[in-house]
Amino acid sequence: MRQVSFYKTSSGQSPIHDFFDALPAKILQKVTWTLELIEQMEYIPREYFKKLSGTEELWEVRVEMSGKSIRLLCFFDGGVIIVLASGFFKKTDKIPRREITLAEQRRREYFQRKEQ
Repeated sequence: MRQVSFYKTSSGQSPIHDFFDALPAKILQKVTWTLELIEQMEYIPREYFKKLSGTEELWEVRVEMSGKSIRLLCFFDGGVIIVLASGFFKKTDKIPRREITLAEQRRREYFQRKEQ
């Protein structure tokens, strides 16, 4: 089993919580369902969870609903903890470089703080 966790800044704020708070209820419900699926399934279909090639060990949680594509970029802490680093609505075929850069930065910060 896996455990989904939310990235927190050094001041304790959670950008993912802020993103979730701004989502419409129905979309948030689908996002929550997808995260529960990821926590519980031994083998997760690529439709919901995929490694991002060319990144510093980033993965994407993929949620599709009513023609909207939501992406949550995340990384593993050990083998079972998945840390959600950023969330956004995907509007093009490619994930925006700024979102990847942000998630990679948050991953580095997370592990730097963890080492201290």
